[in-house]
Amino acid sequence: MNIPNYTLPDVLASNNGTAIKTSADWENKRRQEILELFAQHVQGKTPQKKIESRIVLRDKNTNALNGRATRKQVRIYFGGDDKHHFDLLIYLPNQSKKKVPVFLGLNFSGNQTVHSDPGIFISDRWVRYGKEPEYVNNVATNASRGIETDQWSVEKILSAGYGLVTMYYGDLQPDSSNSAGAGIAPLFYKPGQMTPESNEWGAIGVWAWALSRAMDFLEKEKAVDAKKVAVIGHSRLGKTALWAGAQDKRFAMVISNNSGEGGAAITRRKYGETSAVMNKSFPHWFSANYKKFDDKEDELPVDYHELIALIAPRPVYIASASEDQWADPTGEYLGGYHAGKVYALYSLKGLETENPPPANQPVGDGHIGYHMRQGIHDITPYDWDQYIRFADRFFK
Repeated sequence: MNIPNYTLPDVLASNNGTAIKTSADWENKRRQEILELFAQHVQGKTPQKKIESRIVLRDKNTNALNGRATRKQVRIYFGGDDKHHFDLLIYLPNQSKKKVPVFLGLNFSGNQTVHSDPGIFISDRWVRYGKEPEYVNNVATNASRGIETDQWSVEKILSAGYGLVTMYYGDLQPDSSNSAGAGIAPLFYKPGQMTPESNEWGAIGVWAWALSRAMDFLEKEKAVDAKKVAVIGHSRLGKTALWAGAQDKRFAMVISNNSGEGGAAITRRKYGETSAVMNKSFPHWFSANYKKFDDKEDELPVDYHELIALIAPRPVYIASASEDQWADPTGEYLGGYHAGKVYALYSLKGLETENPPPANQPVGDGHIGYHMRQGIHDITPYDWDQYIRFADRFFK
């Protein structure tokens, strides 16, 4: 596939052309400009309205996983009714005597899929990719327990001294093109409104909002070190983690796994899944405004190195897979590389070279890390090894 000649938007030039030369310039002017450009043209604006919430502890087991962990299951209700809610699954290592850092991420198929632990409640929500026998009519059965164990590596995370917090993304908005009237979003609509305005959030915005609401909860959890929460996501949920981390500075680290187009990858490369293809296949993910740039990537006033730059000076890790050309591994690497200009304003090290590394050779001993794993579009124990190693440098 041919890569067109392209020019990236200058992350260090303000909207009026003024050069951004210091971290203060970035914090006081350019950062907010870029955040607003993404909100206006890509993800849509996140509502600032506060809505009523209620927390219910559904389960606590201090002897979970043969005594290795404390498991908590918490339901958080929104809007003053029983309909709008999401369920957090929390594992914290019992060997730790201090507050623990945690990985926080959305899962694809229900909390019960991340581990075979029979104590996990089974989600009763619709699942986009649910297949028999694990799912019947797209709703989970007991056979779905633990089917995504490798994607979450719970024991590996606990053994390293970290907690894991996860929730099913379908609790917030179903991953379907006709879902704008379902889930949490209608709580923010005006009377009579059925779908978002063209500059309002899509599903990725809704999912990112929920990660921040989970962060609200974690700040009150006495066993969690809320200053050391890494938000993580794979694929479309990697896009979500980046947007959550860009908006919410409380996330101390952001990890993007195979996030591709609309995530870490440079859209102007027009390689693999383009914005036009993505917006046609998944029209609900982004704002309606983003569709104006289908096949017109050069007219988009931002590119995704700037999304990663919004995370500075916090550490960020980007991962690709060698056989996942649809997500453009080189474009993902370059997103991280070009974000390094902003990290340099803080005298922090980014990725050293414009040339991506070979498979299974992680790079980045500064605040931006990267690897390309040999294999397909997935998140694996190998990926978790790299994320834990990277987190150890900042959290331990």
